[in-house]
Amino acid sequence: MPVFTGAIGWIINWSGVLMLFNPVQYHGRRVLGMRALAEFLPHKLQEIPGIAQGGLGWQGIIPMRAAKMGSIAVDKAIAKLGTPGEFYQQLEPDKIAEHIVQMFSPQIPELVDETMRREHPQLWADVPPRGKQAVYARVQQQLPSIVRQVTDEIGVHIDQLLDPKLMVIDHFEKHPDVVNRIFRDIGERELKLMINFGFYFGFLLGIPVAILDHTLHQWWLLPILGVIVGWITNLLGMSLIFEPVRPRKIGPFTIHGLFLRRQDEAAEVYARIIAADVITLENIGDFLLNGPRGDRTRKMLADAMGPAIDGAAGPIKGAVRVALGPSKYDAIRAAVAQDAVGKTMQPFTDPEFSRRQSEKIRVLIEARTKELPPEDFVEMMRAAIKEDEWMLYAHGAILGLAGGFLHLAIFGVSGG
Repeated sequence: MPVFTGAIGWIINWSGVLMLFNPVQYHGRRVLGMRALAEFLPHKLQEIPGIAQGGLGWQGIIPMRAAKMGSIAVDKAIAKLGTPGEFYQQLEPDKIAEHIVQMFSPQIPELVDETMRREHPQLWADVPPRGKQAVYARVQQQLPSIVRQVTDEIGVHIDQLLDPKLMVIDHFEKHPDVVNRIFRDIGERELKLMINFGFYFGFLLGIPVAILDHTLHQWWLLPILGVIVGWITNLLGMSLIFEPVRPRKIGPFTIHGLFLRRQDEAAEVYARIIAADVITLENIGDFLLNGPRGDRTRKMLADAMGPAIDGAAGPIKGAVRVALGPSKYDAIRAAVAQDAVGKTMQPFTDPEFSRRQSEKIRVLIEARTKELPPEDFVEMMRAAIKEDEWMLYAHGAILGLAGGFLHLAIFGVSGG
């Protein structure tokens, strides 16, 4: 019997780990009347994937809680790792500026032509080729100072333009596979141990079960004890990984959560994933331009470029302003600035450049994560799924019940 309960314990923990991660997206079917019935079910049952939406199915617990994982990751760790300004400085604004100039400079003639043809086609058509070349050259000459002003302006206002919490939550929600990878890569060793310990726990718990079965000779005993064994097996597996948070001496033994023993190693894995997939130059640029504060970013950048464009006009600014009229000149100036905003942000969306700059972010996150108190570190990894752990325990109980009936079917009642 201990060998049998050990095998059931292994299956319980193995399938429990599968339930944590799979499937990444919800899979299920709608059931007629389920939505109405769900309103009368206990709150815990409504949390089962699909129930509240009127269906029966499943989604991995970790991807299901991806948004919550993002929120907790920011509150417990990322917010303590650095301010938006610190992250931005780690991305080296000077190198960003250099990359912008390198990418943007060849596009100056096209940008100026396109804007002038749209805003004042006749005026631009009357400008001789040599005059146009002079305008291109002057704009390109002014470009480094324009770009430096833009990147400086982003740095000054980054705390108002960038919300790491919203950015991380949004990214995790859109990419639950990233959250899965964080848990899998960080806890790979512990997850394997949890599965194997399912057998050891099941084996040990099977000894008193065998004694009770042999003593009492009741057919209903094995299914009931199977429920208890299944529940406890998963509970002990989770406890083995996360508890106790700090080392605790019991006689000659030191007890410490397996996951917590490797905080430094786990911090390196966590930092690598966050820097490569979440807090990247590419994601920051996308949030700045297309996030909820994108309009503010575009206006700020356009306002910053306006005076620089005046500087590029140089000594002919006054004559052009008189020839066009103040309102038309200002319209062209604003149009050039708006068109330039997107182009000056192109390096933020350059994956290769983003990858090179992410190394600085990785180093910062790794160092700060290693410094986190163990309580914050374990909560960052566990809190998002803690409220759903009961589903794993219930799953263990159901499999334990099935194992009890299976044992009865194969071996019958001991001593009966």
